[in-house]
Amino acid sequence: MFNIILFNPEIPPNTGNILRLAANTNSTLHLIKPLGFDMNNNSLKRAGMDYKKDADFFIHDDLDSCLDIIKINEIYALTKFANKSYSNTKFKKNDCFLFGSETSGLPDFVLKKIKKENKLRIPMVKGSRSLNLSNSVAIVIYEALRQNSFQNLL
Repeated sequence: MFNIILFNPEIPPNTGNILRLAANTNSTLHLIKPLGFDMNNNSLKRAGMDYKKDADFFIHDDLDSCLDIIKINEIYALTKFANKSYSNTKFKKNDCFLFGSETSGLPDFVLKKIKKENKLRIPMVKGSRSLNLSNSVAIVIYEALRQNSFQNLL
Protein backbone atom coordinates (compact mmCIF):
# COMPACT_ATOMS: atom_id res chain seq x y z
CA MET A 1 0.00 0.00 0.00
CA PHE A 2 2.93 2.35 0.79
CA ASN A 3 6.56 2.48 -0.28
CA ILE A 4 9.39 2.92 2.20
CA ILE A 5 12.73 4.07 0.80
CA LEU A 6 15.86 3.88 2.93
CA PHE A 7 18.65 5.98 1.45
CA ASN A 8 22.03 4.41 2.31
CA PRO A 9 20.96 2.59 5.48
CA GLU A 10 23.90 1.72 7.73
CA ILE A 11 22.68 -0.27 10.73
CA PRO A 12 21.55 -3.85 9.99
CA PRO A 13 19.08 -4.25 12.91
CA ASN A 14 17.24 -1.09 11.85
CA THR A 15 16.82 -2.39 8.32
CA GLY A 16 15.78 -5.79 9.68
CA ASN A 17 13.12 -4.16 11.87
CA ILE A 18 11.87 -2.12 8.91
CA LEU A 19 11.80 -5.22 6.71
CA ARG A 20 9.62 -6.87 9.32
CA LEU A 21 7.41 -3.76 9.51
CA ALA A 22 7.03 -3.75 5.70
CA ALA A 23 5.98 -7.41 5.67
CA ASN A 24 3.41 -6.82 8.41
CA THR A 25 1.90 -3.68 6.86
CA ASN A 26 1.78 -4.68 3.20
CA SER A 27 4.35 -1.99 2.42
CA THR A 28 7.21 -2.27 -0.05
CA LEU A 29 10.75 -1.59 1.11
CA HIS A 30 13.34 -0.07 -1.22
CA LEU A 31 17.00 0.09 -0.20
CA ILE A 32 19.29 2.56 -1.97
CA LYS A 33 22.98 1.64 -2.26
CA PRO A 34 25.48 1.85 -0.83
CA LEU A 35 24.29 -0.22 2.09
CA GLY A 36 26.36 -0.19 5.26
CA PHE A 37 26.07 -3.97 5.58
CA ASP A 38 25.68 -7.22 3.69
CA MET A 39 22.11 -8.54 3.31
CA ASN A 40 23.27 -11.79 4.93
CA ASN A 41 24.35 -9.96 8.09
CA ASN A 42 23.35 -11.94 11.21
CA SER A 43 21.90 -8.94 13.09
CA LEU A 44 19.82 -8.02 10.03
CA LYS A 45 18.50 -11.58 9.90
CA ARG A 46 17.83 -11.63 13.65
CA ALA A 47 15.88 -8.33 13.59
CA GLY A 48 13.99 -9.27 10.42
CA MET A 49 13.41 -12.79 11.71
CA ASP A 50 11.92 -14.88 8.92
CA TYR A 51 10.00 -12.00 7.35
CA LYS A 52 12.48 -11.53 4.50
CA LYS A 53 10.64 -14.20 2.52
CA ASP A 54 7.29 -12.43 3.11
CA ALA A 55 8.38 -8.85 2.43
CA ASP A 56 8.39 -7.04 -0.86
CA PHE A 57 11.80 -5.44 -0.94
CA PHE A 58 14.20 -4.27 -3.59
CA ILE A 59 17.76 -2.99 -3.69
CA HIS A 60 18.52 -0.13 -6.10
CA ASP A 61 21.79 1.37 -7.28
CA ASP A 62 20.51 4.92 -6.82
CA LEU A 63 17.39 6.91 -5.96
CA ASP A 64 16.53 7.81 -9.55
CA SER A 65 16.46 4.19 -10.69
CA CYS A 66 14.23 3.38 -7.72
CA LEU A 67 11.78 6.16 -8.48
CA ASP A 68 11.69 5.19 -12.15
CA ILE A 69 10.22 1.76 -11.43
CA ILE A 70 7.75 2.32 -8.59
CA LYS A 71 4.25 3.73 -8.88
CA ILE A 72 4.18 6.80 -6.66
CA ASN A 73 1.31 9.03 -5.70
CA GLU A 74 3.48 11.47 -3.68
CA ILE A 75 6.97 11.19 -2.28
CA TYR A 76 7.65 12.55 1.19
CA ALA A 77 11.09 13.08 2.68
CA LEU A 78 11.38 12.77 6.44
CA THR A 79 13.92 15.21 7.84
CA LYS A 80 14.37 17.04 11.12
CA PHE A 81 15.01 20.18 9.06
CA ALA A 82 11.43 20.33 7.74
CA ASN A 83 8.88 22.72 9.21
CA LYS A 84 5.76 20.63 8.55
CA SER A 85 4.80 17.74 10.82
CA TYR A 86 3.99 14.36 9.30
CA SER A 87 0.69 14.46 11.23
CA ASN A 88 -0.46 17.52 9.25
CA THR A 89 -0.44 15.64 5.95
CA LYS A 90 -3.13 13.48 4.36
CA PHE A 91 -1.54 10.31 3.01
CA LYS A 92 -2.95 8.20 0.18
CA LYS A 93 -2.34 4.77 -1.30
CA ASN A 94 1.00 4.51 -3.13
CA ASP A 95 2.57 7.37 -1.21
CA CYS A 96 6.28 6.95 -0.74
CA PHE A 97 8.29 7.78 2.39
CA LEU A 98 11.98 8.54 2.02
CA PHE A 99 14.31 8.23 5.02
CA GLY A 100 18.03 9.00 5.21
CA SER A 101 20.87 7.06 6.76
CA GLU A 102 21.21 6.79 10.51
CA THR A 103 24.33 8.96 10.75
CA SER A 104 23.84 11.61 8.10
CA GLY A 105 20.17 11.73 7.12
CA LEU A 106 19.25 12.76 3.60
CA PRO A 107 21.88 14.67 1.61
CA ASP A 108 21.06 18.07 0.11
CA PHE A 109 21.04 16.75 -3.46
CA VAL A 110 18.25 14.34 -2.49
CA LEU A 111 16.25 16.91 -0.52
CA LYS A 112 16.36 19.26 -3.52
CA LYS A 113 14.35 16.68 -5.50
CA ILE A 114 11.46 16.86 -3.01
CA LYS A 115 8.79 19.58 -3.03
CA LYS A 116 9.00 21.85 0.01
CA GLU A 117 5.50 20.90 1.19
CA ASN A 118 6.51 17.21 1.03
CA LYS A 119 9.40 17.59 3.46
CA LEU A 120 8.08 16.36 6.78
CA ARG A 121 9.33 16.08 10.33
CA ILE A 122 8.44 14.05 13.38
CA PRO A 123 8.13 16.45 16.34
CA MET A 124 10.79 16.04 19.04
CA VAL A 125 12.01 17.94 22.07
CA LYS A 126 14.01 21.01 21.06
CA GLY A 127 17.72 20.20 20.85
CA SER A 128 17.14 16.48 20.24
CA ARG A 129 19.40 15.03 17.58
CA SER A 130 17.25 12.25 16.14
CA LEU A 131 14.92 9.31 16.66
CA ASN A 132 15.83 5.73 15.83
CA LEU A 133 15.32 5.06 12.12
CA SER A 134 13.10 2.01 12.53
CA ASN A 135 10.96 3.85 15.10
CA SER A 136 10.60 6.80 12.74
CA VAL A 137 9.49 4.59 9.86
CA ALA A 138 6.95 2.84 12.10
CA ILE A 139 5.51 6.16 13.34
CA VAL A 140 4.92 7.44 9.82
CA ILE A 141 3.69 4.18 8.27
CA TYR A 142 1.16 3.59 11.02
CA GLU A 143 -0.14 7.15 10.75
CA ALA A 144 -0.56 6.67 6.99
CA LEU A 145 -2.32 3.35 7.61
CA ARG A 146 -4.56 4.88 10.29
CA GLN A 147 -5.59 7.65 7.90
CA ASN A 148 -6.54 4.99 5.37
CA SER A 149 -8.56 2.93 7.86
CA PHE A 150 -5.83 0.25 7.97
CA GLN A 151 -6.91 -0.84 4.49
CA ASN A 152 -5.91 -4.43 3.67
CA LEU A 153 -4.93 -5.17 7.28
CA LEU A 154 -6.91 -7.17 9.82
